Amino acid sequence: MSSSLSGRTVLVTGATSGINGAQLRPLAADFTRLEEVENLAHAVVREHPRLDVLVNNAAIAAPERHTLTADGNEIAFQVNFLAHYLLTNLLEPALTSDPGGRVVNVSSALHRSGAIQWNDPQRVRRYSRLAAYAQSQLALTVFAADPRFTAVSVNPGVCETGLLPLYGHEGAPAAEGSQHVVRLCDPATEIVNGAYYDRSERVAPAPAATEDRTIKRLNKLADLLVGHTA
Repeated sequence: MSSSLSGRTVLVTGATSGINGAQLRPLAADFTRLEEVENLAHAVVREHPRLDVLVNNAAIAAPERHTLTADGNEIAFQVNFLAHYLLTNLLEPALTSDPGGRVVNVSSALHRSGAIQWNDPQRVRRYSRLAAYAQSQLALTVFAADPRFTAVSVNPGVCETGLLPLYGHEGAPAAEGSQHVVRLCDPATEIVNGAYYDRSERVAPAPAATEDRTIKRLNKLADLLVGHTA
């Protein structure tokens, strides 16, 4: 972490492996269980009434076979998006509105090939692991434009993590990808709400990611699926 991040409280999900290996104060929650996400949020707010940065980083590759969680959601949609949606909303009282406070959603270039199946978000009728993963990443990218939060999304590049099989055979070291995330956590890095970064460069996300109608529709769907009213 850079010196400008010292003294700041940052929560990073999915820090046990992948692009964020360092653990400073570990907290456990299984994102396939929304009740554990709620418990995590309450524990964080209790211990840290002020949170400077939330990094929504936890992700899984959608499995070959269609898989539902105990909450009834397609597993990649829940772990990669719905759990982060719920966590972010529950942490809202702690997330500082001071300059530099922000949410960073770790997304993927594959969000561009994604489509949210509004009538079948669980993809019961037609399942493909790549389509399910892309849908979850598109939803996370759309969520960064939610006006309730100061948030951005970032594609850290193809890295040597458990997600690599979705992209190909070779990836950059995980530490390289994490630098793009850390830079966006730095209060010295000015951000625009809803901006999308491809590594260190700000670029336009998929058109759906900036549509007000899509943002509102996704919030409504997510509230329904996590049993939470914003």
